[in-house]
Amino acid sequence: MDAAFTAEQDEMRRTLREILGKHCGPDEVKTAVRTDAGHDRELWQQLSRQLGLPGIAIAEEYGGVGCAPSDLALACEETGRALLPSPLLATAALAVPLIGALGTDAQRSALLPALAAGELTAALAVPGPALATALALTGDNTPGDWAGGGRAGGVQARADAGTGGWRLYGEVAQVLDGHSAGLLLVAAHTGGFARARTLLFLVRGDAPGLVRARQAVLDETRPQGRIELRDVEAELLGEDARGQGAADPLAALAATGLLAATVIAAEAVGAAGQALARTVDYVGRREQFGRPVGSFQAVKHRLADLYVQVQAARSAVYYAAWDREQGALALAQALEALRVTAGEAIQLHGGIGFTWEHDAHLYFKRAAADELLFGPVHRLRAHAAHRAGLFTKPADPAEPAAPAEHARPEPLTPEPPTPDPSATPRKAAV
Repeated sequence: MDAAFTAEQDEMRRTLREILGKHCGPDEVKTAVRTDAGHDRELWQQLSRQLGLPGIAIAEEYGGVGCAPSDLALACEETGRALLPSPLLATAALAVPLIGALGTDAQRSALLPALAAGELTAALAVPGPALATALALTGDNTPGDWAGGGRAGGVQARADAGTGGWRLYGEVAQVLDGHSAGLLLVAAHTGGFARARTLLFLVRGDAPGLVRARQAVLDETRPQGRIELRDVEAELLGEDARGQGAADPLAALAATGLLAATVIAAEAVGAAGQALARTVDYVGRREQFGRPVGSFQAVKHRLADLYVQVQAARSAVYYAAWDREQGALALAQALEALRVTAGEAIQLHGGIGFTWEHDAHLYFKRAAADELLFGPVHRLRAHAAHRAGLFTKPADPAEPAAPAEHARPEPLTPEPPTPDPSATPRKAAV
């Protein structure tokens, strides 16, 4: 493993930091999130045209830059530093990998070039509280309960015999960029209640019967929307054989989850590093008892602990960019680092830091919202340990494994010894 960055990666980081430094300060962020789209459309187009930001990890044959997913994570560290409100996460980290993995040649040729150019944005319509499970980050996504479950839960799909397509009906809340995305990837149940199967469908943002509304959320830099599908025409993502021969999206969702975890972790590390840098600058200028606050030993110790935690999380993210299987653990490390750093930033800013309008709260809100959507941290770590078999008792090679149906559970308390009838009883002591 070579941990050094290439000249192209360094140039991409420098250019992106320069653009975001000019157009994405705290005041610009607060202005952008209050627009109808929830982000600055002109800045998004600039990043798309000059840097090809949404197409970094898309192959050149589809109009993308053709870089590795690690380059996308590297770019997202810079967008995280600025808390950039944009469709980048929903489009490039969630929708594009699913289209590339499940879509037909025609679907990839029709959608990926527009997504790479920034002309089209996309969103994955999964209920917000279940997004981490759908991506197999905090639990197994095989049961499919995350998509709603039951007769009326989630979104239902039925085949349209007249047109040969599909019709969707249902409701999904807390969809990242769901209120503004031009393309929706909707997880829906097919086959009725008894044989329900979860598949992904493509829905255009202007489809008749689609009703969308932006929701009030804690972190406005992660805008979310509620979508209602009222007998909406949809296209199955992948080969359409009435849903029976379509590729199973669960494995693709799990693979996408590992990439998304690395990208989100990179954003969290960038945000944590910037929150720490702003705090160090502030305590170096603020004076108390005739000396800078940062000169007190207790403050130095707290800042040193934060620095170590942020650097450890950054190392975990860079390793996950190289080995994507470690994405969930890197995400847990990064989310924890951002939460702790943002909380300490508010504390060390003193009274001004506790005002809701202070910039430190932007980082605190990002930390809380990301952990609600993609965590919590303890579940990320627990599921990663379960997948790695960390707490599984290894089998004894000397003993053949007994069939599961004949296995006898271990008693909770030791069983009393069986008395020997041939043994001579001892006389009781007088």
